[in-house]
Amino acid sequence: MSLFKQLLIAICLFLVVAFTGSFVVGLESSREQYANQLRSHAQDAATALGLSLTPHVDDPAMMELMVSSIFDSGYFESIRVIDLGTGKALVERSGVPDATGAEVPRWFVDLIDLRAEGGDALVSRGWEQAARVEVQSHPLFAIARLWRSALGSLGWLLVCGLVSAGLGAFLLRRQLKPLDYMVAQSHAIARREFLSLPELPRTPELRRVVQAMNQMVEKLKALFQEQAERSERLRDEAYKDSLTGLANRRYFEMQLQARLGAEDQANAGYLLLARVHDLSGLNQRLGGQRTDQLLLAVAELLSREAAGLGAGQLVARSRGGDFAVLAPGLMTEEAEQLALRLEGALANLVSTGAADALPVAHLGLAPFNPGDDLAALLRLADEALAKAESQGERTWAMVIRGEAPRIGDERHAWHQLLDRALGQRQVQLYFQPVVDSREPARVLHYKVLSRLRDEAGEPIPAGRFLPWLQRFGWTSRLDLLMLERVLEQMAGHRETLALNLSGALLREPKMLEKAFELLRRHAQFGPRLVLELEEDQLPEQAALEQLTRRLRELGFSLSLQHFGGRFSMIGNLARLGLAYLKVDGSYIRSIDLEADKRLFIEAMQRAAHSIDLPLIAERVETQGELQVLREMGIQGVQGQLFGAPAPWR
Repeated sequence: MSLFKQLLIAICLFLVVAFTGSFVVGLESSREQYANQLRSHAQDAATALGLSLTPHVDDPAMMELMVSSIFDSGYFESIRVIDLGTGKALVERSGVPDATGAEVPRWFVDLIDLRAEGGDALVSRGWEQAARVEVQSHPLFAIARLWRSALGSLGWLLVCGLVSAGLGAFLLRRQLKPLDYMVAQSHAIARREFLSLPELPRTPELRRVVQAMNQMVEKLKALFQEQAERSERLRDEAYKDSLTGLANRRYFEMQLQARLGAEDQANAGYLLLARVHDLSGLNQRLGGQRTDQLLLAVAELLSREAAGLGAGQLVARSRGGDFAVLAPGLMTEEAEQLALRLEGALANLVSTGAADALPVAHLGLAPFNPGDDLAALLRLADEALAKAESQGERTWAMVIRGEAPRIGDERHAWHQLLDRALGQRQVQLYFQPVVDSREPARVLHYKVLSRLRDEAGEPIPAGRFLPWLQRFGWTSRLDLLMLERVLEQMAGHRETLALNLSGALLREPKMLEKAFELLRRHAQFGPRLVLELEEDQLPEQAALEQLTRRLRELGFSLSLQHFGGRFSMIGNLARLGLAYLKVDGSYIRSIDLEADKRLFIEAMQRAAHSIDLPLIAERVETQGELQVLREMGIQGVQGQLFGAPAPWR
């Protein structure tokens, strides 16, 4: 029972006891007062009647008349005139009024137990005592008045009690409101959120407790922020170019290798290499400072152009004046347009004074596809760059393996295939187990993946058709269809599933409301379904917090996958109460052989552990990787080592 309820019940019990005692004491006092009044009333009536009968002591008719006139007033139980000589009653009147006539319940009459009170007086004949008058007052009329008085007192006490209880409850709730917020603070800490009470209560005891809680929360927040900043510094030192702030060659090759091996990401596109022309000559002519400014200008230009290519793009500086742009989902004609835009933008650097001569840089483009060898792809891109450097006026070149398909033909074929698959619900569900790193036989959940069938009946990985879905603006259609299929499929088993949602769904309010309506109708599956978002498709922090709050109200939870590229945002993630974080596979590959990856993942593990946020490693392929992850305390692992994606068993 809550403290509020206990205190409120205690207040109510105190009021009941106090009001009951006051009521009983008041009732007993009134009873004694009425008993005295009855006694006095009987004695006064006896005295007055005795004096009135003295002149008529020998006139029985007059005595009868006078006794009857007094008795008929209705306040007496009996009146008797007794002859003192013979002891016989000369005149006697008696009667018991009906209790129901006075509208007094019998139980109240029995409870009050107010008895009749009497009085007597002597009647004289000259100097001789002739008779005695005995009068008994009936208590019913006093009981009736006592009943009405009790009802009034009880009503007033009840009104006062209810008002006091209501006012006490209001004041109590107001005083205990900081305790409710402290409970919310503790729950928020359990959800990896750090909240402070901005307004301190006036009550000194509660004020000290709230101050202590706020101090603890701020300390936890500072510790977590310190861990996050340390991890971010480690990541920057290992994977970021110090001059331009772009990714370095190490990070670029990690991401490119992961892209070539990922079946469920947009993993076909173009690799662009850019090389600043005559970097050593620029250093001699312009000096080191202006050359660095030129490199920064080239980096900014490449980043600006790459930002318009959609999700998954990456810009890196490999060394000196060499830059690389990874553009997944880019078709041949689009790559040519990108090269033309970059050629013009680089030429403009001469007019702005950033460079002193043309050409500023050369560009080489090479296509990549899933399964390509990293070294072979880099050689192909270098070949394209060398070709560009050997040309005359044009500063870019493209190397294409085989005959490049026409974008119009491919668009038509994919449009038909995807439209039919989405319209006829032909998307297939594949499942990959995510297991406990220490007990690989224990499945934490199953990751849900999408597959299509080509004309030959072979499954098409999501990485091949996702870029086309993005082009057609149908990504949210796939999300809704997958959500429907998953919710239907969950009715047949008790396993926990994880389903990825795209950023496109979050940017389309109507489609997002349809998704929430589906979740609302299947809220019973909330504890068994985790929704995932990709790190590079996250909305603004306010929208993300609102999304997690709505999901939490329906009983569903949220998590992030492919995490690691934006580690600095982990401080904001603490307020979301995520189920877990899935670390991008590029940081996991060969972690047993590369110390820099291990240092970064250890730092990430410490930061996540400080807010009780589980980590799951993606694309674990070898026993060596598993052993290292197990030693670092990573909770879950996912990859080919534990099972390839497959239809439900």
